[in-house]
Amino acid sequence: MQPRRETSSGDDVVPFREAARTWGLISLQTFGGPAGQIAVMQRTLVDEKRWIGQQRFLFALSYCTMLPGPEAQQLATYVGWLLNGVKGALVAGILFILPGVVALLALSAVYIAYGDTLLVESLFLGLAPAVIAIVLQALLRVGSRGLGHPALVGLAVASFVALALFSVPFPVVVGCAALVGLILGRLYADLTTPRVPADDGPPPLVSDDALHAERPTARRTATILVIGLVLWAAPIVAAALLVGRSGVFVDQGLFFSGAALVTFGGAYAVLAFVAQQAVDVYGWLAPGEMVRGLALAETTPGPLIMVVQFVAFLGAYRDPGGLDPWVAAVLAALLTTWVTFVPCFLFILLGAPYVERLRGNRRLTAALVGITAAVVGVIASLALYFALHTLFADTGRWTWGPFDVEHPRLGSLRWASLALTALACALVFWRRWSILRTLGVCALAGVVVGLATGA
Repeated sequence: MQPRRETSSGDDVVPFREAARTWGLISLQTFGGPAGQIAVMQRTLVDEKRWIGQQRFLFALSYCTMLPGPEAQQLATYVGWLLNGVKGALVAGILFILPGVVALLALSAVYIAYGDTLLVESLFLGLAPAVIAIVLQALLRVGSRGLGHPALVGLAVASFVALALFSVPFPVVVGCAALVGLILGRLYADLTTPRVPADDGPPPLVSDDALHAERPTARRTATILVIGLVLWAAPIVAAALLVGRSGVFVDQGLFFSGAALVTFGGAYAVLAFVAQQAVDVYGWLAPGEMVRGLALAETTPGPLIMVVQFVAFLGAYRDPGGLDPWVAAVLAALLTTWVTFVPCFLFILLGAPYVERLRGNRRLTAALVGITAAVVGVIASLALYFALHTLFADTGRWTWGPFDVEHPRLGSLRWASLALTALACALVFWRRWSILRTLGVCALAGVVVGLATGA
């Protein structure tokens, strides 16, 4: 490994204004989930601008994949740091999520105002089945990358069983998967062997040695940690002081702060946990509405984890306390977005100087390999959850000893939803259409079916 030049936080590897303009353009193209978002950055930063080399880009991606939170947003933050230091990280990370925040706020308001109309119901009749196909696609993609060993397949199945049959809490599954990964890493030496890409892409205009770097010091780490934790906690403390501990704002702030720490594997992995808590524990929304929220998030730019903003919006609108429902909904949505993404910046700014050391740690890599395998089981559990609440009008629970299983009532099968799910799967897996194109066709089909049947 070649030595790198230490630069101060004020150094710009590329002109800051040009970098900010580029991040703004990238943020408007971040549709289609993390795969599409990473592809946009690959094309813009590596192939067109050539500000960073292919290997360095993949190195940054590997680091971000190891962290909880949306890896694409953290990748943007990390590359922004490499190009323009702390200010570059902040601009890249904020611009990456800003269009999605605005768009989902508007769509959440439309859903509250017009969600019970026939036209909007018909739209979701088509969008919800499309989400099932999209989650299945994510399941196959993550599985193909993360289950390269039979032991990892077993770990994925065990994680699915723990969630679907025993209702084991999501954080417990993640913790156990990390422990199993450590054990498997000692048993199988090839478990953590990195894959070497065949094509390094075009040579960068900026060498690795010229990229921004800072010497990791205790003072720097303590400063960033204190500032980050204060910013993270400030809105929750303010909400507790202004509206009281019993208000929905504190519950949402604390819950989504915790969720931000266990989102290994991206949005799909944590949504089963969020859906179960938001629906069954807090009552912020109905089971089918979680599917609708994900459908809205799929149609907006930015990370899919932004669906938590929709959850908070609905929960606060329906339980506003002493505030106007619309004011409460907007404040809750912004609060949830804040506590979800502040940790992303904190992880990157804290860990960036140590990334080389982290990448060489085989134990850490083994633990994260185990988590990645468990994520496959988690996404399978999410697919089952969405399918139950999309394809069936009514479900029940069967409990016996340690088993706690949600099951469909077969007489409540929605035949229109089943047909639209088949259409979505055909478009995604057979025709290989993009997510946006699939959502558009399924939404149109849902409108046609809904208006024709009055459903």
